Amino acid sequence: MKNRLLSFIILLSLIFYGIVGYHFLTGWHPLVMMFIGIIIGVLINLAVYGLLNLLVKGSHKIPLKYITAICSGIIGFVILKIFGFGWPTLFYVVVVALGILFCISLYLFQRKKTFLSTLFFGLMLIGVGYILFVLATPGSDPFDKEVPMAFLEEGDFPPSEVLFENPAAIGPFKVKTFTYGSGADEQREEFATGVTFTTNSVNGKWLIPDWKDKKKKWRERYWGFGAENFPLNGRVYMPEGEGPFPLTLIVHGNHSMIDYSDDGYGYLGNLLASRGIIAVSVDENFLNAHWSGDFMGKEMPARAWLLLKHLEQWNNWNSEIGHELADKVDMDNIMLVGHSRGGEAVSIAAAYNKLPYFPDEAKEKFNFNYNIKGVVALAPTDYRYNRQIILKNINFLSIQGSYDSDEVSFWGMRPYRRMQFTDSITRFKSGVYIHHANHGQFNSTWGNADFGAPSKWLLNLDPLLKEEQQQETAKVFISAFAEATLKNKQEYNVIFKNVAVAKQWLPIEHYLTHFESSDLQTIADFEEDLDITTASDSTTLQATDLALWKEQILPTRDKNSQENSGVILGWDYENPKSSAKKGVYEVTLSKAATSIFSKESSLQITLGAGNHEWLAINLTEEEIEKKKDDEEREVPQLDFTIQLTDKLGQTVAIKVSDVKGIPKPLKTRFTKFKFLDKEMIGDDWEIQLQTYHFPLHIFTTKNGKFNMEQLKSLKFIFDQTDYGVVVVDEIGVSGL
Repeated sequence: MKNRLLSFIILLSLIFYGIVGYHFLTGWHPLVMMFIGIIIGVLINLAVYGLLNLLVKGSHKIPLKYITAICSGIIGFVILKIFGFGWPTLFYVVVVALGILFCISLYLFQRKKTFLSTLFFGLMLIGVGYILFVLATPGSDPFDKEVPMAFLEEGDFPPSEVLFENPAAIGPFKVKTFTYGSGADEQREEFATGVTFTTNSVNGKWLIPDWKDKKKKWRERYWGFGAENFPLNGRVYMPEGEGPFPLTLIVHGNHSMIDYSDDGYGYLGNLLASRGIIAVSVDENFLNAHWSGDFMGKEMPARAWLLLKHLEQWNNWNSEIGHELADKVDMDNIMLVGHSRGGEAVSIAAAYNKLPYFPDEAKEKFNFNYNIKGVVALAPTDYRYNRQIILKNINFLSIQGSYDSDEVSFWGMRPYRRMQFTDSITRFKSGVYIHHANHGQFNSTWGNADFGAPSKWLLNLDPLLKEEQQQETAKVFISAFAEATLKNKQEYNVIFKNVAVAKQWLPIEHYLTHFESSDLQTIADFEEDLDITTASDSTTLQATDLALWKEQILPTRDKNSQENSGVILGWDYENPKSSAKKGVYEVTLSKAATSIFSKESSLQITLGAGNHEWLAINLTEEEIEKKKDDEEREVPQLDFTIQLTDKLGQTVAIKVSDVKGIPKPLKTRFTKFKFLDKEMIGDDWEIQLQTYHFPLHIFTTKNGKFNMEQLKSLKFIFDQTDYGVVVVDEIGVSGL
């Protein structure tokens, strides 16, 4: 080609087009798709180049072949960005511009080796080399020194007597694995001739009206079935023995539909089965994303309904005389586990379970009513379905990683807070926030990158837990939940109250845990009104000598809402404007609130670290300007005193850290470039709370004259650090 500059630019663009083609999943071999991508790139570039030359033909004032070469490359890259390259626009523009400048510098250097052309080429070579180096490396953790390593100081995690075995330990049952399904799957042998039991298809047309147009055409061409005949396919992990055994269904989330997801939970299935629980990994890949379109949440009812149809199938087998699975299943003890969109689907399924009709289209009758005892939402969504799900009278667990690039906030705490306990049966809800865990590694086939290429090259993977570590944490918490929920082994609940009791089984990492039993009686939750001095039942709230006191809805890192309000309390004894007295937040109890306290119960408080920089609200603009040159204040290791006072003035007090430490804010860097985090993810930190359980008998041992029955108030006295901010949510009393 005579235009050497055009050749260089086309070669550069073909690299990008080839990358997109290689990672464009259609079912064809990636190399075939890469070749197709390259051919498309050649055609686009040559077509644009020819068109530009035709438009400016006859002009002799500019060097046309160079200008049109550069312009055709730019237009080709714009087309590529619109249709396929997933990088953020700013970063993409910078990299493409650098690439085109590199092509120009290479052309000039080859044409004539002068000092300037050599310098230009050298600088561009360094720039391109730097970008390639950063994209090729796993990244780094810029915050690894800010937060002390968990479990290292015994004072932060007091030893507790462990009354149970490791829930992640393999149990006594041998495990048998098999599949069931349509027996006619056109893509997957395990659900075709490989099935042990054949199932009938189900008609889901009313559940997914968006199954139409090209999404319908190309899916049905690939799978060989449509919404009117969805298969019931499952991978079974079965304990060997007489039974009956509790049943757990596990469902994946959204991923490429041709990169099958259901085989990614064998680590959970084998563990649960070895401990006497049937586990089934449900295939719903046909509802997942495809190049022909993503249902964008409109498929959520179908995801949930299919789980209930699987339960229906198991119930039929269980009650069918002479069937190999007859009487093998304890249908009174069922648990649903879902990951990502599957994590939202399990909550929807639990809600649908009690309904007579599909609420979005009453032509679809429901007749389920299975005894679903528990729901586990693993890194879930909570915004895909257009209805807000409120679960009632069921155990609940949600688990979230701080480095989840797909679901960047702990959405599972929203259904946790909406959960209602309305009967007299003892139940609980729980949540676990795992630092350095991501989204994909809860599924062993998804890998450590939460984005597909080329976007995954931007992800900062170095801080992540190893896949086996992340899955070990999932096994500990999910198995403990299963033991408590399906076998009524309530001793396992203590893991969610204070994770230190399980530290010998977990990777050394920070875990923020929530636990709330159905017997909790709330004193203040900061949701009831706009008056920050009042709570329920005439209980009053008052702050003295604090630098910061306000109630607000807690935001997520991307400025969305956690759907939860809390009170923010700050103190700053280093500020000369602040009071020399220690700041106090006092809850003066009503008669009704006093009556719920006893030596046999626990004071429960939900709290977490805030950002000490919020204290700058008390500074003038001049003072803020002066402080810019000062050294930044260290993030404080928070602690404070909780004091109870009776009506005769007798007091008892303990520190928060006597029960459980308050971790510093757990910051994250999702990408290799700080500015990309702000654009793609949001802030490097968001408020994450956890529950603290203070057995009231610990207080009474401090002062024999103290009378719990005459309790008047409780105070938070901020006397352990010179400055700091805490966020407090729920205050109440629960059983031990």
